[in-house]
Amino acid sequence: MKLHRQSFIFIYFFLFLSKGFSAIKLPYFFSDNMVLQQKAQPLIWGWSTANSKLTLVTSWDKKKYVVTADEKGKWKTNVATPAAGGPFEIIIKEGNNAVVIKNILIGEVWLCSGQSNMEMPMKGYKDQPILGSTDAIFNSTNDQIRLYTMPKTVQRAAQDISLNASWNASEPASVTNFSAAAYYFGRLLQEKLKVPVGLICISYGGTPMESFMDEEALKAFPEINSFPSKTDTSKKIGNANATAVYNGMLHPFLGFTFKGCIWYQGEANCTRPKQYETLFPAFVKMLRAKSNNDSLPFYYVQIAPYNYNVNKPDSAVTMNSAYLRDAQRKALAAIPNSGMVVTMDIGAENCIHPCDKETVGKRLSYLALAKTYGIKGFPSESPMLESVNFAGNVANVRLTNTPNGLTSYGKPLSFFEIAGANKVFHPARAVIVWGKLLVSSPDVSNPVAVRYAFKDFVSGDLFNTEGFPVSSFRTDDW
Repeated sequence: MKLHRQSFIFIYFFLFLSKGFSAIKLPYFFSDNMVLQQKAQPLIWGWSTANSKLTLVTSWDKKKYVVTADEKGKWKTNVATPAAGGPFEIIIKEGNNAVVIKNILIGEVWLCSGQSNMEMPMKGYKDQPILGSTDAIFNSTNDQIRLYTMPKTVQRAAQDISLNASWNASEPASVTNFSAAAYYFGRLLQEKLKVPVGLICISYGGTPMESFMDEEALKAFPEINSFPSKTDTSKKIGNANATAVYNGMLHPFLGFTFKGCIWYQGEANCTRPKQYETLFPAFVKMLRAKSNNDSLPFYYVQIAPYNYNVNKPDSAVTMNSAYLRDAQRKALAAIPNSGMVVTMDIGAENCIHPCDKETVGKRLSYLALAKTYGIKGFPSESPMLESVNFAGNVANVRLTNTPNGLTSYGKPLSFFEIAGANKVFHPARAVIVWGKLLVSSPDVSNPVAVRYAFKDFVSGDLFNTEGFPVSSFRTDDW
């Protein structure tokens, strides 16, 4: 009995020396089961003894990389990745210490970010389901899809290290708690590309755009003054504070190489649509700069129609989320290499979290497959306002992305309005004629402006013939 105990103590002491005492530390997303971007030069970094020399060996090509830590112990190096494949390993050594990252796949990596509609897991929220989630979760086992969720935190200053998390292969136990929109996006991507797909979700419900941005990017917006105090810890901070989510969740991650970003956010900025027109592109510019990729593909979801006034019936202020949707529509022109998913047909009047996340994920993947991966022969984009001309009492509206015209699936178009110089809108009759819209009202003899579905909640009834809903729009700036 005594000998057995001594042997156990020796084995434990050996393991402690070889693993627990290692000076090599890595960000949690550099860990077993991770996915690295294929045919790229992804950056690997970590911390060790100050001024120490480390070697990294990548198993896919047996190449050795030698790097020296700085005076604070931080080191970094780029490694060259091959075409998609795996599993592989990376061995990192410093003296007698070694760390091995196992079961690495090489493929396509996407950042999935935003607020609660991106965060919403496959299992749904309390009393708020995901349509069809049980079947999707049950059939989710696929080792070629790997998932990583950044734990939620807010911080006063930019952090080098995030909270602890791990990569997981796609299977029911991991998928049930992963972002539904992101999972459906990645599932179709993997199915069509036939390569491993890594999805990194960095989302925080109820968060305004400025919380995802750093101080430098926000200098152009002096009206934003909700920064957390860096010294006065008696003042609580939350995800509504400018820079707070960036500091705790985005900053530790940026540097990791990913193919593109999908984004679902905007509900928390609904009261400031005009500001959002410039704030949103500024965020994308910041993200691209910090990712060292000025053309990083960026695909986002236009917020769904919802009755934002449902919980404040006694309020003197009536909110119209169509203005925020319009700001997102305008952002397409301000953000190069971007695309927008329209959700006018899948909103929920009394729930800010629509249950049909599969349609959202599919539409995001259509954009990526067509615009980033160059797959041709299928439609991927919703119609957008192109121009309007007025002749007499008729507005002639033209839309983009209508190669085969428009349809209302046999129903009358119900959500058009038209106004004259007095800026008073009246319900209008709209008809589809050879791919364009003719809009008029007997109450407006000389129209100057047209709006479509420009309400807080509306169930859009206009589509291109490929089935993509038309974004709400206005031709005025009133």
